[in-house]
Amino acid sequence: MTAETLNAYWWLPLAGYLIGSAPFGFLIARLAGQRDIRAAGSGSIGATNVTRVAGSAAGALTLFFDASKGALSVWLAAWITGYSALWMIAAALGAIVGHVFPIWLGGRGGRGVATGWGTYLVICWPAAVAALGIWLVVVGISRYVSLGSMLATASLPILVYFLYAPGYPPGYAPPHSISIGTTLGAVLIIVMHRPNIARLVAGTESRISFRRTRANP
Repeated sequence: MTAETLNAYWWLPLAGYLIGSAPFGFLIARLAGQRDIRAAGSGSIGATNVTRVAGSAAGALTLFFDASKGALSVWLAAWITGYSALWMIAAALGAIVGHVFPIWLGGRGGRGVATGWGTYLVICWPAAVAALGIWLVVVGISRYVSLGSMLATASLPILVYFLYAPGYPPGYAPPHSISIGTTLGAVLIIVMHRPNIARLVAGTESRISFRRTRANP
């Protein structure tokens, strides 16, 4: 990579961060009558907590917009750089970090699952679809959204490695930047699930439910 390339595109991860920081879950929950979604349920602004606290419609909207901001961040980088793998994964990581640590909410965001999934719809859609399948199977069997999210996230580096460029010999594709970035993103998302891991171990993690619950006053 040349210094000219760095100087031209250094702002793309920052743009990804700002796009990822858009607190859709927080805003949608407020429109649904919740004063601050971070004070209810798990405290996350992600789709799962919005669903539990504000209802399935609000949760579905949050899921759509959170995934869309991840996809938009990577698409923007791809369009500007001519599909540079390095800058696409850099924008993806920026979007995930932005969702997890949004500047607009003092760094208190979500777990990054939907936003991360949206980035891979652009980077490697077959891997994103396969990860969604894993999520559906795990959640369908266990009824634990967090467990499905973590297992699907953990599978992404492997899925991207084998599905990024089918037909090429293993080790040739994807580029190293994609493999490293995918692993870093997966680690961050799983680390953000520490409270869920503790509840799963203790047997107190909530199972999936689409019924609206009463929020804290």
